Amino acid sequence: MRPVVLSCLALLLVLVSGSALAQSANRPTTGYTRVAIETSVGTIIVATDNRRAPITSANFLTYVDDGRFDGVTFYRAARRKSDPRLGLIQGGIDTDARRSLPPIRHEPTTQTGIRHLDATLSMARPNRANSAMGNFFITVGPTPNMDARGDYIGYAAFGHVVAGMDVVKRILAVQTCCGEGPMRGQMIIKPIAIIRAKRLDGTPHPSRGVKPWLLGLNRKSQGTAR
Repeated sequence: MRPVVLSCLALLLVLVSGSALAQSANRPTTGYTRVAIETSVGTIIVATDNRRAPITSANFLTYVDDGRFDGVTFYRAARRKSDPRLGLIQGGIDTDARRSLPPIRHEPTTQTGIRHLDATLSMARPNRANSAMGNFFITVGPTPNMDARGDYIGYAAFGHVVAGMDVVKRILAVQTCCGEGPMRGQMIIKPIAIIRAKRLDGTPHPSRGVKPWLLGLNRKSQGTAR
């Protein structure tokens, strides 16, 4: 009887967890902020974990509230050689320094407890600590090698996808080439446009100051209006 009871409990936990995620896609969940990432191939809705990863979540939401992700792309699709259906997609400001905010303090998975499971939202970064800015990735399938362990700081997971994993998988499957080092062969040939990223919960808190990436766009729009 005990194995049967344990199996039933495990199934109940899975169902409850799945139900909670489904509900959070349609309405606010305490401690999380939903963001709709509208792309040229569909919309992905993510939820930042503001309690467990406050620094990383706040940084991502500032990029959203400022409009820094509007008009950028998903530019990387890293598929596993063992199973191309699994891997990660990466997007954000890429190397556009005009859109960047100062780098943030790293929040490792050993501190937050947010592991890199399927549909995890995490920050990309250069090969050094406290360097993440405006690039992020979404996992397809568990990716435990991204978690911190020992002297390895890993990557800062800070949320998960609550709707639109079909869009994530569609992006993962697009044609890639080029790239260097660990990204060799993983750069998307025709990057997927991020039309805009919009906060669905709470009050926006944009940063102050000039938005340099908009200066050229403003000049173009004024010229068109004449």
